[in-house]
Amino acid sequence: MSVSRRNRVTATAAGVVVVGMLALTAASVPLYRLFCQVTGYGGTTQRAEAAPGAATGRSVTVLFNADVAPALPWRFLPSQRSVEVLPGEQHLAFYEAENRGSEPVVGTATFNVTPHKAGVYFHKLACFCFEQQTLDPGQRVELPVSFFVDPALLEDPATREVRQITLSYTFFIDRDATEALRKRRVVAAGG
Repeated sequence: MSVSRRNRVTATAAGVVVVGMLALTAASVPLYRLFCQVTGYGGTTQRAEAAPGAATGRSVTVLFNADVAPALPWRFLPSQRSVEVLPGEQHLAFYEAENRGSEPVVGTATFNVTPHKAGVYFHKLACFCFEQQTLDPGQRVELPVSFFVDPALLEDPATREVRQITLSYTFFIDRDATEALRKRRVVAAGG
């Protein structure tokens, strides 16, 4: 094989490796998100259509936590600190959010549960975190989350000692959506 042919083969192989690495990089976030949703890894909660109904056995305390990123001018907190739930029983909890800024802002909530191993057993039926939230200046809203704890939590040897689960949210500003909202409002106002 000639030197020029070997160089072309090497360059082609290197190009294929680079393209493959770029494709893997682009797919890594969706694949990781899917992995977390399927396994509950990192406290990722599950989505469900309906609760199975209350199981007999011990209750679990669900604690509620709320945080706000520094760039978001919101007050955000749980309406109640905790609730006792029977696994399998559907519950509705509320958080409160208020825009303390002088401009409309779009926020996005991230969430997880601790202990992380309980994430696969924590199911949300509906949640404010599934969509962006837009608050006008001074606007205050209640944000609902409907959930249940899977009764299998009590049967899994890795989680049967779990007596408390903390549901935690952190709100972040969505800068692109907030800027787009401001531009639409300026256009709508004729400015």
